[in-house]
Amino acid sequence: MTPGCTPGWKEARSILCVRLDALGDVLMCTPAMRVLRDVLPGRSLTLLTSPSGAAAAPFVPEIDEAIVHAAPWMKTEVPAAPEDLLALAATLAARRFDAAVVFTTYTQSALPAATLCWLAGIPLRLAHCRENPYHLLTDWIADPEPQAMVRHEVQRQLELVRHAGAPRQAGPAPGLSFALRAADVTATRVRLLRIGVDPDRPWLLLHPGASAASRRYPASHWARAVGLLARRTGLPIVITGSAAEVELVEEVRAGCGVGSYSLAGQLSLGELGAALHLAAVALTNNSGPAHVAAAVGTPVVDLYALTNPQHTPWRVRSRVLFQDVPCRFCFKSTCPAGHHACLAEVAPERVVDAVLELLPPAPGARLPSTAGADAASLGLNAG
Repeated sequence: MTPGCTPGWKEARSILCVRLDALGDVLMCTPAMRVLRDVLPGRSLTLLTSPSGAAAAPFVPEIDEAIVHAAPWMKTEVPAAPEDLLALAATLAARRFDAAVVFTTYTQSALPAATLCWLAGIPLRLAHCRENPYHLLTDWIADPEPQAMVRHEVQRQLELVRHAGAPRQAGPAPGLSFALRAADVTATRVRLLRIGVDPDRPWLLLHPGASAASRRYPASHWARAVGLLARRTGLPIVITGSAAEVELVEEVRAGCGVGSYSLAGQLSLGELGAALHLAAVALTNNSGPAHVAAAVGTPVVDLYALTNPQHTPWRVRSRVLFQDVPCRFCFKSTCPAGHHACLAEVAPERVVDAVLELLPPAPGARLPSTAGADAASLGLNAG
């Protein structure tokens, strides 16, 4: 185990950043990637990530290039074949990276990705790891989670890159990256006007979908929340979702008893980012859009399934809603107990109250961004 950084990190100009998870996971690595890049003028970062994670790359200025791979040791519907993995190792070897940083959650092993980087001949390899990696890592950082602490995912990754020579930041930690594009903002404004929503006046964005069933607030609860929000705020409510979530969105709209607007299946990721930026408040499950909202500075109410503790909205005004349960932090994509109580027992009235708390005091006004006050109840370490 290396107490400090191995010589050579501060001179490494080309670094491979490995984060093989989804969109939100990549976004939570962007503060660490930013401080890592800024150590050396002209340093370039290449992201090795999943197809879902690669969607974030065009909106992250810290990333110069993305390499896509469906790693068989990660959750993926169609993992890469063995020959694809060997071909990837050859591709990485040809790129002659100076160093690699493997970003993981504490429930994941860094060893498969470390082996890939070792096969590719990348001379410096850094990761958190519980097992002794021997020669697979040049910079082995013993993983203190979850035995000694549990940190927010952003804090975990910032601490990791400090072992690669990145300085500890004075003051608040940096925010997430998601660079809005003018064309996406313009296109989204046009879409809103076409459905009858004035983008320059306050409106609410709701995103009821999530990739994991365990992270989805019940559709009937969403419908009641929509009805209550419409009646108590008088604000237009726009519901977004992927093409696969159109049916869910229509179920919510049909059950709410009030008028609402749908952009489900109509927005690119850049346009979704623009919509989140234009909204007064976003209401989401614990999913990628919650992190996009945080990145673009929009207050967010996060319906937070207790599958894991460390992914709350980062450095944005937020409310994190859940019902505490004995089976908290199950890390499952489907509720193993079958009751889904950590979300199902969150009353829609609580959701509406949280949205009202985050609404700006006057049209167009935005209060200063602060982290949500609910993270402490999840047991997150503040350091």
